[in-house]
Amino acid sequence: MSDTRRRVKVYTLNEERQWEDRGTGHVCCSEPDSLTVTGEADGSLLLESKINPDTAYQKQQDTLIVWSEAENYDLALSFQEKAGCDEIWEKICQVQGKDPSVEITQDPGDESEEERLEDMLESGHPLELPPCEPGCLEELEELVMSVLPSPVRREKLALALLSSGYIRKLLQLFRASEEEGDRRGLQQLHQIVRGLLLLNKATLLEVMFSDDCIMDVVGCLEYEPALLQPKSHRQFLTETARFREVIPIRDSELRQKIHQTYRVQYIQDIILPTHSVLEDNFLSTLSSFIFFNKVEIVSMLQEDEKFLTEVFAQLTDEATEDSKRRELVNFFKEFCAFSQTLQPQNRDAFFKTLANLGILPALEIVMGMEDEQVKSAAMDIFSYLVEFSPSVVREFIMQEPQQADDDVLLINVVIKQMICDSDPELGGAVQLMGLLRTLMDPENMLAPASKAEKSEFLSFFYKYCMHVLTAPLLCFYVLLATANAQVLFSSSS
Repeated sequence: MSDTRRRVKVYTLNEERQWEDRGTGHVCCSEPDSLTVTGEADGSLLLESKINPDTAYQKQQDTLIVWSEAENYDLALSFQEKAGCDEIWEKICQVQGKDPSVEITQDPGDESEEERLEDMLESGHPLELPPCEPGCLEELEELVMSVLPSPVRREKLALALLSSGYIRKLLQLFRASEEEGDRRGLQQLHQIVRGLLLLNKATLLEVMFSDDCIMDVVGCLEYEPALLQPKSHRQFLTETARFREVIPIRDSELRQKIHQTYRVQYIQDIILPTHSVLEDNFLSTLSSFIFFNKVEIVSMLQEDEKFLTEVFAQLTDEATEDSKRRELVNFFKEFCAFSQTLQPQNRDAFFKTLANLGILPALEIVMGMEDEQVKSAAMDIFSYLVEFSPSVVREFIMQEPQQADDDVLLINVVIKQMICDSDPELGGAVQLMGLLRTLMDPENMLAPASKAEKSEFLSFFYKYCMHVLTAPLLCFYVLLATANAQVLFSSSS
């Protein structure tokens, strides 16, 4: 049995600053001082990276190690178990001569010699925080902003904040300041909390985004000094964007993770749009926090067979109200979007699971509804399925004539949606046309095992679908011929 402590996923950061899954394997420290990850499925080499004494390695969320090997080339190892992450982290720190208790091993920036000397002189002295009182907010704001250029000082500030429970005290002060209408204090708290996010420390984010803190963090970020009136982010999150469970989620940890991820995504996208590359780099841990939360949510939902079975039962039940079915299909759209965080083989297995549970028959139902939003969401789900499992979709399509009329076949429903697109710009039609092209493309049916699939599917299409696809052309031809006949008849008269 393999050692699950060393089981990891390998990620790289692409040009769009999105993490891409490179596969699952087992990591070890090989000689001389290198990290090697061997693929779990086929034993291939997923990663071989020398532990460079000058590279800045960062440990996040107890099970992540992140580093950069070259400009714009970031890597991450996501461990299945904390113990395995701790072992590899100790090895990295040993090579670099660092204390394993640190979260980052090097300064990733380009500090001057003067700054490096200052960090060395300060490294042995703990950082003292001002009292958490209204009169000391200006001093705290200056302290937070002053440490941002230095990773060593950022690390020391984070440790001081965590060891003293300072963040929760700060949020208590926020509630008191809001009750008293202390606008100046609230604006200072905005700057302080924003600065704490820019510290780029996973341990701080875990506290700030916990159930009892996150809404107060959002509240602090409402009082931007440049605005005459505060924003209403909390009102939006609690009243407008209420989370509705399409099926009751029994796992409290899963429910909490979904709530947290939505709110943190809102903070990143709406409250804290980055204004510079520098801020984007400072907030990289925030992006990683969201990404790995999504991975965990998809995994937890996929493992809950009872939940998914119940969702599909209601989605395909004729007695289900349209409004309920609308919620269910939107849930699956989000679920499929989250699945993009999975590695390719797990993503394929995920879509096959959905297909086995009956997602394709369900799409036939919802794509025939009059609700444009529902049809749009169904098309997005169908897009995910075609993109990642075209063979599964083709297999389902070819089995349908045994139990359905030509008019209600899924592929004919798709063709009709394409032909009857009400969008003046034909956005939906173009999307569906691309999906049909993918399904009919012989290039993705050329593997030896797929030769039968190629001939069978194309024969199926010509027999059951071609008349639907060409119907508008034939209709136009009939109308044109009729018009010409009328002109000739009038001329002869």
